[in-house]
Amino acid sequence: MRRSYFLSLAAVLAAAIPVLPQASSRQSASVFKTVVYIPVGHTLKMRDRQWLETSWATIKSQLHVDKVYLETYRSRQIADEALVADIKRFFVAQGVEVSGAICFSDSNSSGQFVSFTYTNPEDREHIKHVSEMTAKLFDEIILDDFFFTNSKKPSEIAAKGNQSWTDFRLKIMDDASRELVVGPARAVNPKVRVIIKFPNWYEHFQGNGYDLAEQPKLFDAIYAGTETRDPVATDQNLQPYESYEIMRYFERIAPGRNGGGWVDEFSINYVDRYSEQLWLTVFGKAREMTLFNFGDLLWSAPAGTRPWKDTQTSVNWDKIVARSKGNPIYASVAGDALDQIKPFAGKLGNPIGIASYRPAHAVGEDFLHNFLGMIGIPIELYPEFPDNADVILLTEGAAFDHNLMAKIKRQLEAGKTIVLTSGLWNALQGRGGEELAEIRCTHHDVAVTSFLGAFGAGSGADLGKSSAPIFIPQLRFLTNDAWPVVRGIADDNGFPMVLMNEYATGKLFIVTIPENFTDLYLLPTGALNAIRSYVLGNFPVRIEGPAKVAIFAYENGSFIVESFRDEAAEVTVLASQASSLTDLVSGEKLGGSPHKRRHPAEPDTTAFSMRLPAHSYRVFGVN
Repeated sequence: MRRSYFLSLAAVLAAAIPVLPQASSRQSASVFKTVVYIPVGHTLKMRDRQWLETSWATIKSQLHVDKVYLETYRSRQIADEALVADIKRFFVAQGVEVSGAICFSDSNSSGQFVSFTYTNPEDREHIKHVSEMTAKLFDEIILDDFFFTNSKKPSEIAAKGNQSWTDFRLKIMDDASRELVVGPARAVNPKVRVIIKFPNWYEHFQGNGYDLAEQPKLFDAIYAGTETRDPVATDQNLQPYESYEIMRYFERIAPGRNGGGWVDEFSINYVDRYSEQLWLTVFGKAREMTLFNFGDLLWSAPAGTRPWKDTQTSVNWDKIVARSKGNPIYASVAGDALDQIKPFAGKLGNPIGIASYRPAHAVGEDFLHNFLGMIGIPIELYPEFPDNADVILLTEGAAFDHNLMAKIKRQLEAGKTIVLTSGLWNALQGRGGEELAEIRCTHHDVAVTSFLGAFGAGSGADLGKSSAPIFIPQLRFLTNDAWPVVRGIADDNGFPMVLMNEYATGKLFIVTIPENFTDLYLLPTGALNAIRSYVLGNFPVRIEGPAKVAIFAYENGSFIVESFRDEAAEVTVLASQASSLTDLVSGEKLGGSPHKRRHPAEPDTTAFSMRLPAHSYRVFGVN
């Protein structure tokens, strides 16, 4: 979700923007399109042809652009048809695709996001009019991510009746999709494709009427908000991994119809965070990489707080400065980031990860999958139970499925592995969880500071100490029925971090999740390595190393290791079917050595050691 843009924003831009040196000529990569979004404030500003031509020349000198989304409406501002048609002709003449765009936000005078009142006949007629007008001008339209409702005006309260706000809002927004947007647009232009862009806060969609179960069927395509911004300073606290994971989840929701991802440059403390969002979106196999927005790409791009500035990282600030002849703007940063990955993006296969399950409208351990991704557990998130997977990771949100226990038992009886979080285990108490194992959630917390690991009887191996106490929920189990293969220690007492249990011919693991999910990042490397070894099972590649290092794997054997740490990290890649690795950027070959298994369930692997600079990635193919 982003702040609304008004005509006044365009006024702050210089009337004449200096044209930066032309970027090197190149063909657009067929793997993904680079797209720029033009809010209506800038659409109206483009009435000044000199501003349009000068600003466009500046952007294209730094960034190859395949397509623009041209907005006709936002926050009670509307562009007239003649102006929109003229701007469309301009970009087509530049060899750029042009599609329409609408932001169905109401006025934004309160400083917070204000939606339309979908029970108000005047608002409904206004939305319908905008949809019809835009469909006359374009064969493709995207909705910016304000197509929701957060209004609780008297007419909504009356219409809601005894329904929950979630149920009421889902129904009214499904109706608005059909009756006010898609239906009217197709009535005036039967060829039109209407795309709904969903925002980044997918765990909470249903509360504002975004319907991941029905709206993907009502619209021709969907789109993902992949802007994660700073994970601490922003109110959402979204983790960087989500820029990748939401792409994968949406691809599973609408296979082949997940159009792309969408990033802005807001709320970042260092320039690397902008580039990382772009990279992760493309690593998730975005068909389009949309940059919000035209005007902001012209803004000066500060390097920001970068303690690692004197080291060689994936963001080469000196190169960006040189690209812009000393005047870096956000188009310069985006151009550098996307040019970097175009040569190898087409060499990546289809993404793979540990299958996980989040039904539409589920709540529970919100956004936990992204924290797990940040400790090196690659996730492939499904909206339906992935019963073909050999290993399934389930978090608390999966409990939204009332038939979950039967599905878990079928997997275990088929000899497969189920990994549950402590939050889900708690939710399954009294719903059949006790049929699998007599493990009790006590609803008491304990602060652990050191960690031990053992497979079977024994004292256990030292897995290190945390840099601060980690508060975890206490799980109680019956000795020799369940095995604490990873333990946290508090005041000389042990508490399970990973419990292992056998059921039928399958294996059940319960992973204890800290009360504060970011405490996962405090876990010592030894404990993280042990947890990964149990959760990932026979996954073909994994990492050993500290938290805030992620791995993105693909079915053709290629993979990417990326660090989000502020300092360099020593990382070991364990690959089960590789004798050597080839860096797909530099061509360097890495030799490996046999890795000693930590426990009998761990597969044979080859270990490849590397040093990852701060906020950097490496991409490999296996040999």
